[in-house]
Amino acid sequence: MASISIRNLVKQYGNYTVIPDLSLEVADHEFVVFVGPSGCGKSTLLRIIAGLEPITSGDLFIGEARVNGVPAARRDIAMVFQDYALYPHMRVYDNMSFALELRGVPKAEIEARVRRAAALLHIEPYLDRKPKELSGGQRQRVAMGRAIVRNPKAFLFDEPLSNLDAKLRGQVRAEIKALSQELKTTMVFVTHDQVEAMTMADRIVVLQSGTVQQYDTPEAVYERPSNQFVAGFIGSPTMNFFPVELRGEAAVLSDGGARIALDDKSQARLRTAGKAVLGVRPEHFAVTPDAADGVAIDVKLVEPLGSDTLIHFELAGASAIARIDPALRPKVGDRLHLRPQAGKTHLFDSQSGQVLT
Repeated sequence: MASISIRNLVKQYGNYTVIPDLSLEVADHEFVVFVGPSGCGKSTLLRIIAGLEPITSGDLFIGEARVNGVPAARRDIAMVFQDYALYPHMRVYDNMSFALELRGVPKAEIEARVRRAAALLHIEPYLDRKPKELSGGQRQRVAMGRAIVRNPKAFLFDEPLSNLDAKLRGQVRAEIKALSQELKTTMVFVTHDQVEAMTMADRIVVLQSGTVQQYDTPEAVYERPSNQFVAGFIGSPTMNFFPVELRGEAAVLSDGGARIALDDKSQARLRTAGKAVLGVRPEHFAVTPDAADGVAIDVKLVEPLGSDTLIHFELAGASAIARIDPALRPKVGDRLHLRPQAGKTHLFDSQSGQVLT
């Protein structure tokens, strides 16, 4: 087991810079998720750790060893790919044991390792099958089993759930999280799905254009985003943003409409009045019967989800969503009054997008 240390890493393809200058630390036994939109550099960063991409400049340490020029095969890490990469002509058992056989590991130890990994992943009944006889979820478990038997210093996952249907994604996601807790091995997981990041990670690295926007626990990234990009990327549905004018103890919507009272926490953050962006998550709106206590909105679209309901509306020229109690049974065209919950609003600089502190 080992920590991973990235120091002032730069990655360029010719004159194009993918990662301008990145530093971060992944602690031993930690489960860290790289998340961000397509093209943000998360898979490139993972491939650099794996040794599949060279570093333009900077340093990479796995444990105490600097591995900049060390080939992938000698880094003692295991990678699980999106497309499984199983040998189609081999049985599941042989797929899992092949790397150990190449290393000359004794047959008795290979047997023990394969059986243990198969038990962890609940694939013991499939050891004599070939990959074509398995479902997508079962194939992904085999790919993970092949990595587990190697007892690597770290596991790297490159969007391994992308090819699975929704139900299997949830199931395998839970299995990977449980596996990390049982094996107590350093794991780095790449995904564009922020739900996967939130539910699996000990810490999340939010990336944009090869730059770390925030590196913190899922709770901190959700509750205290460092900027508007992070606030808008983490959360489902995404956070709502409204242009406002800060005046004393209130944020006045830029369309000259309603005033939204700021809680004591938000007031304490403000140094100067002026234009800003108010952020409110859909789940942090309360429906109020008192017109004087909320902002009037007209329902444009209703999405019943069973446990709750999403309503779409427009406010201050911005499209927005609120998550409300389904017992209210809203209909398109209804007028409701919404109030942001106290202590749940966020304020961002209208120019830089940084959180106002």
